[in-house]
Amino acid sequence: MKQTLILLLLAASLGTAAPGLTLDDAIRPLAEGVPGVAVERLQNLLAQKLSAAEQLIAKTKLTEALVRANRPGEALKVATDSGLTNNLPALFWKAQALAALYRWEEAGPLYAEVSARAQGPLRADAAFGEAQSFRALGQPKAALRVLKSLQQDSQWHVRATLGTAELLIDRGDLVEADHLLRSLKPEQTGERNERRYLFGRIQSAEGHYDRAVEVLFVILQKPEGVSHALLVATLCAIADAHLQGRTAEQGDDVLEDFVEHHPTDSALPAVFAKLDELYQAEQKPSPNELERWSRDRTEPRRVLAQWYLARSQLRAGDRDRAIKNLTRLRASRVQLPSLGQAQLELARLLLADRQWAAAIEAGEAARRLNPAPAFAQQAAWLTAGANYRAGRLEAAAPIFEQIAHDVPAFANQALFNAALCWLRLDRTDRFANDYRQISNDPAKQTGQADLLLEKGSVQAAQGKAAAAASLQNFIRDFPKNPRVSEAWVALAELAFHAPKPDMETARQDLARARQGSPTPAAIERADYLEIWLNDAAPAKDESQVILVATAFLQRHSGSPFTAEVRMKLAEAYFRRQDFANAQTQFELLAQQNPDADLTEKALFFAARSAMSSMGAESLDHALALLDQVVKLNGDLKWAARNEEAAIERRLGKNADALAIYEEVLKNEAKPPERREALCGKGDVFYEMGAAESQNYRRAIDLFQQLANEPGVPAHWRNQAEFKQGKALEKLNDKAAALTTYYTVLEEGAQPQRQHEFFWFYKAGFSAAHLLEEASDWKSAVAVYRKLAAVGGPRSDEAKTRLTQLRLEHFLWEE
Repeated sequence: MKQTLILLLLAASLGTAAPGLTLDDAIRPLAEGVPGVAVERLQNLLAQKLSAAEQLIAKTKLTEALVRANRPGEALKVATDSGLTNNLPALFWKAQALAALYRWEEAGPLYAEVSARAQGPLRADAAFGEAQSFRALGQPKAALRVLKSLQQDSQWHVRATLGTAELLIDRGDLVEADHLLRSLKPEQTGERNERRYLFGRIQSAEGHYDRAVEVLFVILQKPEGVSHALLVATLCAIADAHLQGRTAEQGDDVLEDFVEHHPTDSALPAVFAKLDELYQAEQKPSPNELERWSRDRTEPRRVLAQWYLARSQLRAGDRDRAIKNLTRLRASRVQLPSLGQAQLELARLLLADRQWAAAIEAGEAARRLNPAPAFAQQAAWLTAGANYRAGRLEAAAPIFEQIAHDVPAFANQALFNAALCWLRLDRTDRFANDYRQISNDPAKQTGQADLLLEKGSVQAAQGKAAAAASLQNFIRDFPKNPRVSEAWVALAELAFHAPKPDMETARQDLARARQGSPTPAAIERADYLEIWLNDAAPAKDESQVILVATAFLQRHSGSPFTAEVRMKLAEAYFRRQDFANAQTQFELLAQQNPDADLTEKALFFAARSAMSSMGAESLDHALALLDQVVKLNGDLKWAARNEEAAIERRLGKNADALAIYEEVLKNEAKPPERREALCGKGDVFYEMGAAESQNYRRAIDLFQQLANEPGVPAHWRNQAEFKQGKALEKLNDKAAALTTYYTVLEEGAQPQRQHEFFWFYKAGFSAAHLLEEASDWKSAVAVYRKLAAVGGPRSDEAKTRLTQLRLEHFLWEE
């Protein structure tokens, strides 16, 4: 890329930002195929005082290194720097990071800008990215237009034609796509693999699912030249072939293998989503892999496994464990848009459980995780509803109004809800504004009538004298409205709750409500009021109260009045001294409403009922119930955890050893003895690090002092730097440890340096081990190449491991 070349030439002319490390040093590992080391070095370099020009270069290359290291989220944070706004390479890599995160709506405009302004290869790279964005956003015609322009470029003809064929497959034009693919004779391995992938998709689209899997599986068996994007697409295509061929049980292995070996891959959200489709289609899916991954610490595999394990548990009917797993996700520091759906699902579950505050928290978390407009609107609606149910009307109303503004299809219902919130808050000005918008639209007449009814109901709840008149006006103005029955119930309630209750008028209004075709809501409220009318009768008959309360629970099991009705039923049994039935109803109330206001009272009277039974077992049960009452009071909370932390390790002779080393170092010892003392003292502090981590820092300082001594022989320098790396690993600073090990490799590979193989190979294999542990197979391959190229005693071992990596893991080349 022309502009990138200019940046590199400029970097060479600017000198160093910090002693011992130049921009060339920091960037070199990127060209050598080890982007992780480049990331560490560039980050260290940027921590120094750099000129503006140096910062521009370093940040641009850091963005590229992070993308190539499959860390697009971090790359995006660097790329948002205001200083990179007009830097075309930086904008391109920002678009690449967004694309890797499947944020195509944001990536597309950046690709377009770079394509319009850049020259040379960068322009074509950006144009191809723009075409990919159009395809991902469901704009195939625009994608074809861009690809057609690229087909005129000899360097891009094959890739553009492949992209065109893929779009033809997407729209079902299989014959033309097949003809186009057969006309191509790609020379590069990656392009041949992409052509094979598209042939596999054609086979699948034609219903030849077994043949499609065979064609696609060759790509996985021979990953040479397979890009990351193509590998993931191939995995998903194999899964789709199994899904369409109804052989889901055979299709999950390749996806599980990918997840197993690539726990930090940026494509894991898409891979897990496809894997979940397979699990859902299987007759007896096993959760073993998801459970194992959810216990592992590697992210983002861990959080994604927790999310899809929760989905699996929901499908299996294990709702409580699913909620627990979804709740745990919120504590994770991993921020993925796909996890927004997990929090939205949790919010729905919590809403069903009437846990309003927790549902609001989950809904807000969902909006933060995924700000995409369509998703954010779903989360906003749910959050507003939860706020409404929680009584947080002032928080709910503005959210509903914003939804009405942003989503015209939901404007009517959203404005109605907002107006209802303002009505209940007695904010007449805000209510009038929303009511006016509804009234001005003839299509919203039903909403106008509903608001007038709600106005009367709210006035009644607020004890306003105008309530009866508002309800009667509604009945007069909208006599054919199906909710007239609800207005009559509301009038009955007003008569019952009047300062001087008018029982007869209440019964007459209830009778009118039951005439015709009352709404389910009217029937429910009428049945509810009927219980209280019987309970308040001058000559109260407990049997009648029990009859109507029992009937209500049978007819309206999902009613929000259930808890109050069950309490009334239990009290009626208790007053009639039917303690066995009273205890049953009180305990049912406590079990079904663990967070309800009535729970404490229910548990208390359940205990009283049990005590009244006079049996020994009943008394024990009563004590248990009273214990729960204490817990619900909030003053006594059981602390079940008893942490047992015993740090007893003391290294018996370390103090003596340190004293000896200190004596050597204080005297005029010769360099070999001094180095031995420095290294030995570092070793002791390293061993003591298990008891006090600060000792690792002391060890690091001593090893650095040894490595930096003028004229220090290679075996001392390499040993000191290797042990420094080990101490950094103990401090869990694996990035710094990797850089330290890699420094040993660089110095040992220089022809003018004295060769020392023992510590050189220990550092090299440790670096490779860290990279393998992080599933960074390509970087590990680059390290093993260095070890093999030196020609030392362990070169064959490095070559063997290099071959094993190629055979055992998915590898690809960009």
